[in-house]
Amino acid sequence: MTRERLREILKALAEGRLTVPEAEKALEGLPFEDLGAIKLDHHRGLRKHFPEVIYGPGKTEEELLEIVTSFVERDLPLLVTRVSPERARRIRRRFPQLEYHARARILGRPPSGPRWGRIAILSAGTADLPVAEEARVAAEYFGNHVDPIYDVGVAGVHRLLSVLERLRAARVIIAVAGMEGALPGVVAGLVDRPVVAVPTSVGYGANFGGLAPLLTMLNSCALGVAVVNIDNGVGAAYFASIINQMFQKKEQTEQTDGQTGTQAQGQS
Repeated sequence: MTRERLREILKALAEGRLTVPEAEKALEGLPFEDLGAIKLDHHRGLRKHFPEVIYGPGKTEEELLEIVTSFVERDLPLLVTRVSPERARRIRRRFPQLEYHARARILGRPPSGPRWGRIAILSAGTADLPVAEEARVAAEYFGNHVDPIYDVGVAGVHRLLSVLERLRAARVIIAVAGMEGALPGVVAGLVDRPVVAVPTSVGYGANFGGLAPLLTMLNSCALGVAVVNIDNGVGAAYFASIINQMFQKKEQTEQTDGQTGTQAQGQS
């Protein structure tokens, strides 16, 4: 269940296109589906920003097929992360309507609704692209316009300075970096936009598997930086999406309030 689907049901009920029993049937069922070892939270889309995101590792292929079947039958947007190409290929044999993004390792079916605002996604280097692409694909699935800006790390800061206008056009920025992880702090010092920092496990031995950039980002002297976990592109995309779409929700609320006020004046 998504908020859009709930609105459709309530609107149809209000307009008389659905009876009360029909609406009740459309809304019936537990808030989750119990598949034994898996309990799918199909009402998460009502409470949260997007239906449940499925973390692929640790699940058998049979379990993933059960999950995909459940989402497809309910016509829900689907996003499965960290899926290998071989596993994705086998799952798509049964569900050819699904998309697979190899570099991002995301298997899914995006929502059909509009996209809003703009999120800029930066990568310090090409080696960071698997995490940056996970963030990009997820952000698009979450209903955002995305501007990917790759290979603009601080080793050649002139590359970053050349895209300042694109950064200023975004509502929120995701900065993905490994090695020493300096990119998010530099970006936050240049533009007045919230920056979501993503440390990656890219780097030589003293990188400590992403711990070095994580600590750099947590210790940024530039204000306005929020940090997610190492290699967590999808978490960064979700957080940035909430920020980006707050503007849209505010505009929609203001439009609704304005229409209500106009109708009230007309009635008086």
